[in-house]
Amino acid sequence: MKAIVFDASTLISFAMNGLLEELAELKKLFDGKFIITMAVKKEAIDRPMTIKRFKLQAMQLKSLLTRKILELPSSLDIDDKLIEEDAKEIVNSANRLFYGKRRNIEIIHIGESEVVAVSKILTERGIPNMLAIDERTMRLLCEKPENLRELLERKLHTKITVQKNPKKIIGDCMVIRSTELIYMAYKKGLIKLKGNMVLDALLYAMKYKGCSISENEIQDIKNLDVRK
Repeated sequence: MKAIVFDASTLISFAMNGLLEELAELKKLFDGKFIITMAVKKEAIDRPMTIKRFKLQAMQLKSLLTRKILELPSSLDIDDKLIEEDAKEIVNSANRLFYGKRRNIEIIHIGESEVVAVSKILTERGIPNMLAIDERTMRLLCEKPENLRELLERKLHTKITVQKNPKKIIGDCMVIRSTELIYMAYKKGLIKLKGNMVLDALLYAMKYKGCSISENEIQDIKNLDVRK
């Protein structure tokens, strides 16, 4: 068993690009679970269902949940109360990590901290897992906290100090973005469109719908496709 724990950002990237069925097909090839937390469900499904502009994509995401393409942590016998408790500890600690302008810098919210909480629980249980996150701040916190400090300094125009070791809070999380997932779908032949411009179009579609990825990183993925 293995799992990918999805943040709302990645699900929204797929939904806004009309690629949820491709995500569903990718799940069929994945020997494991696609997990969303209750906070992510509220952010990506429940709340958008009340807004006419986003209702259609919320209904489509809800359909994936009904079809068990997406599943809640309870499918892995993870109690919601445990997630909530761990998430509160994570969000409180993470939002005291970086200090500047005589205050702590808030960097994550409860939805993101729930995703990390589930990942840490799965890791403790010996279940291999990754976090699907498109949002840059959370991804840098997991992968390159020093780069996040530098980013905050540029954005806030002030010296930022790191008050704790981020790894003690976040753990050893592995992160994947919608761009890597759609590349996997492309390589598995799950994309109906054909032609040498399809991968480029998919990657830029994800970029312009919210996935934090640079031009150089897109080129790296395209080069990987050429090498293969």
